[in-house]
Amino acid sequence: MHLQSPPEPSPLLGPRLIRAEIFVVMSVSLGASALMAIVRLVGALTAPRELKGQQAVLVGSMAPGRPWLDLALQLSQIAIAVAPVGLVAYLLVRSGESMRTIGADFRRPGGDLARGALLAAAIGGSGLAFYLAVWASGVNLTVVPGALPEQWWQVPVLLLASAQNGVLEEVIVAGYLLHRLGQAGWTPWKAVVVSSLLRGSYHLYQGFGGFVGNVVMGLVFGRLYQRWGRCMPLIAAHTLIDAVAFVGYAFLRDRVSWLP
Repeated sequence: MHLQSPPEPSPLLGPRLIRAEIFVVMSVSLGASALMAIVRLVGALTAPRELKGQQAVLVGSMAPGRPWLDLALQLSQIAIAVAPVGLVAYLLVRSGESMRTIGADFRRPGGDLARGALLAAAIGGSGLAFYLAVWASGVNLTVVPGALPEQWWQVPVLLLASAQNGVLEEVIVAGYLLHRLGQAGWTPWKAVVVSSLLRGSYHLYQGFGGFVGNVVMGLVFGRLYQRWGRCMPLIAAHTLIDAVAFVGYAFLRDRVSWLP
């Protein structure tokens, strides 16, 4: 397995315009999420209760007691959250490229899914063990992956939310960002470190464990993207990890003693 050659600079984009483009994309997507996560962490740190006595709900009810309105709000939020991927696709086309440039396509479904499943198994299991350890140490909030009402749409919405996270994060933080930083002349490791720190920063609302765990995940995912030149295996892995966490928590909460 060999590292890709650095992306060729786009004739339409110089380093200055690349920096401006990245700033715009992040301002309407995961950079904005990072800012909100920092504010929420400050709020949690200054609250009367310790961190593990507070909750970070990932997918919760948006209209308790009104299931149809709740469903409409859930679907609307998912659609709005994934919209920046459309912006990335547009910007890539504007620069003479496409989503195929970053490997966000269905040319290799079997290989992408196989790689994603193996990666999900490795990251998911170690990630759960790490979360339980940092939660017990008191440096993380209690993460509640899914807290939706027990309606017919509970599992479909949790699966859609998992896919939204996988597509949004891996297209923007792995594929797009690493591709553009490579075009701007950044070294592969420097680009991966910045990408990983960004990934960790928008998980700070979960606490310090969420930050560290996602930085490590970002380092692994970033290097694999640079080797494979495709973000579809990462999308598959991320979606599977979140799907197991979201749906599994919905079925296991209050049924097992080891789950906070």
